Amino acid sequence: MTKIKACIIFGGKSPEHDISLKSARSVISNLDKDKYELYLIGITKEGEWYSYEGSYDALENDGWLADKAKLKKAIISPDAGDKSIIIFKDTLTYIKPDIVFPVLHGENGEDGTVQGLLELAGIKYVGMGVLSSAVSMDKAYTKIIFKNAGIPQADWVTVLDRDMSEIDTVCDKIENKLGYPCFVKPCNTGSSVGVGKAHDREELKELLKNAFIYDRKVIVEEFIDGHEVECAVLGNGEPQASCIGEIIPTVEFYDFDAKYTDSSTVLEIPAKIPDQTAEQIRELAKKAFVALDGSGLTRADFFVKYSDGSVVINEVNTMPGFTNISMYPKLWQAEGMTYSGLLDELIKLGLESER
Repeated sequence: MTKIKACIIFGGKSPEHDISLKSARSVISNLDKDKYELYLIGITKEGEWYSYEGSYDALENDGWLADKAKLKKAIISPDAGDKSIIIFKDTLTYIKPDIVFPVLHGENGEDGTVQGLLELAGIKYVGMGVLSSAVSMDKAYTKIIFKNAGIPQADWVTVLDRDMSEIDTVCDKIENKLGYPCFVKPCNTGSSVGVGKAHDREELKELLKNAFIYDRKVIVEEFIDGHEVECAVLGNGEPQASCIGEIIPTVEFYDFDAKYTDSSTVLEIPAKIPDQTAEQIRELAKKAFVALDGSGLTRADFFVKYSDGSVVINEVNTMPGFTNISMYPKLWQAEGMTYSGLLDELIKLGLESER
């Protein structure tokens, strides 16, 4: 059997660099080596690209960078005639992958930039296309799309960096429209980086200033008092949705540390919600996927309100975490799919995609 040449890209300049390393290690470890010929491309926090031929176990904590003999400078050629990754060894080496799996989280990876490079190169890849990735990454644009698609969501205010010269006017607008508590989020980060919950004006100002460290655009959302649940979506064109998982954090909200470093956070799969609510969430997850012109995968996050059981979408992630504690693979495992089988399906969808 001819092996599929699969290139795994990991790391990146995003604040989620370290999570990408964890995800990539899990992905690489679970890919069937009898089916795939693997090539690894790592991106440093400074944005340098290297071909890596060392141990998978060295990925976490950037241990892969320690053995210089295992590293060679590498680029993806934007020339569609090449359809290649170029590795700078003693002579130029051209690797022609059948598929690229960009296991990259956040900006410069999940936002359409790498996807655009792969489109120029004429190389197939796993996950959402350029436009879908870009608008899914930008929370303000996602809000606009969901509003036009009739998908229920929290009310919001968008704030630009130039608005901060009149910060009290900004706070007035937020207080009048949303009240307290409210959530402050950079528009283009994932994994709750830069996110905070404001209970009063003083906290709101501090959280706005902090959020602008990560982006030039920020959204502030009304507080939704409810269960946080998630649904995994898989497919091209006509997607399928998984069972629903519920996050039960032991902190006030599910922040970066709760997702990746706090072992006390509980994932309830399937979520203990009424069957009718679970089915509504699955349908809304697929509706959001279609509205975004999705392909491959997303994880859609929702709130189920405590007051009346109604459902509100929170956000989508186009390359959700693939660590050993991540919700996306766990949801499909609960549906009877193995981790390796899920990776096979994602690669198959990438190869079939007609973006």
